[in-house]
Amino acid sequence: MVGPPPAVAAVRRAARHWLAGHPQPEVTVAVSGGADSLALCSAVLFEARDDVVVHGVTIDHGLQDGSAQRAADVRDWMAAAGCVTARAIGVDVGIAGGPEGAARAARYGALSVARHGDVLLGHTLDDQAETVLLGLGRGSGPRSLRGMAAYDPPWGRPLLGVRRAQTRDYCAALGIAAWDDPHNADPRFTRVRLRTEALPLLEDILGGGVAGALARTAEQLRETDLEADADAICALLGAELDPRQLARFSDPTRRAVVKRWLDARLGGFTAAAHVEAVDALIARYHGQGPVYLPGGSRVVRERGRIRHAPADSAGRAAPRAPQR
Repeated sequence: MVGPPPAVAAVRRAARHWLAGHPQPEVTVAVSGGADSLALCSAVLFEARDDVVVHGVTIDHGLQDGSAQRAADVRDWMAAAGCVTARAIGVDVGIAGGPEGAARAARYGALSVARHGDVLLGHTLDDQAETVLLGLGRGSGPRSLRGMAAYDPPWGRPLLGVRRAQTRDYCAALGIAAWDDPHNADPRFTRVRLRTEALPLLEDILGGGVAGALARTAEQLRETDLEADADAICALLGAELDPRQLARFSDPTRRAVVKRWLDARLGGFTAAAHVEAVDALIARYHGQGPVYLPGGSRVVRERGRIRHAPADSAGRAAPRAPQR
């Protein structure tokens, strides 16, 4: 059986992973009409099926001739594609923060009001690289170099591991007509010059891979910053974990807490597979049994708590505490 084209598979896989990691009854996809957001909306609709209600919103900034008609066209596409609701919302763009900043503030403000559940945005790995490079150039410090988070409630970015070229290939493969915003080629905007001049030059000088390296740098800095947070959270939680409390954290923060908690109980570094399995007891629980760990101990979820059952003297998991 022949599968979908590679770009279609990659975008759908990213959408599937995000939805599985952040289960909720409904989400809103922000769709501009460009390839990134169209591919995201299409993939989310494909992966959500009947499990998640998908809403679509497009924002008309009113900054270009014909923008109202384009917004209406995007709204019609979202409805035809399967969004339960599809809305085109006009906004007034101010002047504070410059053209890019003002448009962003107006857009995010409208999405915050219109959303159902979390809002999914079509930012890609290339957008992440541009964000990190912009932070470097401005000397904005480590927080800026962390780039954009895959999940910063209520904002979700499922495509941060997907290249911009892949979203274009996705749309081409499925016959989705994407709109090329002329602002994305206007050298008056800093991001456009980073995209069209600075990054290609760096790729040429360094022999390629710069965008991926910048995105990895952001992820590494984000994970490093989580370490202190994870230590503090573990100190507050104590010997047992409360899955309801932990489920509110982002995926990276929650997994960092689980790893710290397991490291303290196993006396060493915990394998990623065990962290993922215990994390599933918290964020993707559907009645699964214990997670067995090296040395014979196990982690169980019972009576609304996550607890570690150490091994007995024979290396077997100790029996559960009597239920009262």
